[in-house]
Amino acid sequence: MKGNTHMTTSSSASGMDRRSFLRYSMLAGGALGALGVSGALTACGSDDDSGGGSSSSNPKVQLSWQKNIEFAGEYWALEKGYFQAAGMTPELITGGGAGTGVETGLTSNKVWIGMTAPQLTAPVILQGAKLKTVAATFQKNPFCIVSSAGKPINSPQEMKGRKIGVQASNENVFKALLNANGMKDSDVQKITVQYDPTPLTKGEVDGWVSYVTNEPITLAAAGFKNTHFLFADFHLPLVAETLVVRQETIDNERDKLKAFIKADIQGWYDAVADPAGSAKLAVTKYGKDLGLDEAEQTLEAKAQNGLVVSADTKANGLLTMTDELIAENIEALAKAGYKITADQIFDMSLIKEVYEENPDLKK
Repeated sequence: MKGNTHMTTSSSASGMDRRSFLRYSMLAGGALGALGVSGALTACGSDDDSGGGSSSSNPKVQLSWQKNIEFAGEYWALEKGYFQAAGMTPELITGGGAGTGVETGLTSNKVWIGMTAPQLTAPVILQGAKLKTVAATFQKNPFCIVSSAGKPINSPQEMKGRKIGVQASNENVFKALLNANGMKDSDVQKITVQYDPTPLTKGEVDGWVSYVTNEPITLAAAGFKNTHFLFADFHLPLVAETLVVRQETIDNERDKLKAFIKADIQGWYDAVADPAGSAKLAVTKYGKDLGLDEAEQTLEAKAQNGLVVSADTKANGLLTMTDELIAENIEALAKAGYKITADQIFDMSLIKEVYEENPDLKK
């Protein structure tokens, strides 16, 4: 648990998860400052085999964070040889934190592809970066409000008049939730908190901004019965763990990019089918230096599957986005202050071609 070592199995994992909130919560101008956009955009170069993490056989792939369970699909794609069959062995680079975000890696031409989120990519595009989202691993973002099962909060409207613990780094995404549901700041009693959810367990607050793959699991393991609702289910349906590349990569390396997407899809089907095996890979190999707990990572993998798999992905395949979901994301971004069009940030033509050319890929 974030900052609460008696509720987690590892202090290393605790520190990692505590900082992980920064990844998807920059829903205001702070994202641009953290990414250093003005300087980064001028550093863009050509996307050939001599730069941009675009080695023909070892493209650099920047993760949105540390090598925990979130990237199980990529681990399986390496383990099962899917990437190798596509003629490459990607180098997975740890991301996260100011100055090391995926958008920075892409605009500075240091990585070939990265995993991020629309609310981080949109402001950079609006500043002139030519980036495109070509797939979405999480059909829903992981933000939720967790509350006591004895005093449940099951919707934004039920937060009215209640005390909600909000971390400083998450104030923007919380405000976006209120805006998306026609609520004002004054409708709730926002309490600025750190990352240790003890105030929730003590009843000092009624709700807590959380990741659905974290606090609900670790609080329950510690004996605190809880419930939650997802931001994504209440008019803030932003996707997450999106695959983003430079436009020139689409233009100049389309076949290579499609081969990468195909291998990644294969890996994610394996990850969804085997949460325990995914956790083992994260704990014992790819994230072995993080002090992760295998049982907890397995639970998180199962919870994560609920973000990866949806009715739409069952119909269309993993990592896809429907036109309707794209439209919902554009609307959500607008509510967060980013006026951007679908064709400025999304290009689903590659993944559509991958499934059309590989009809047996969908399981």
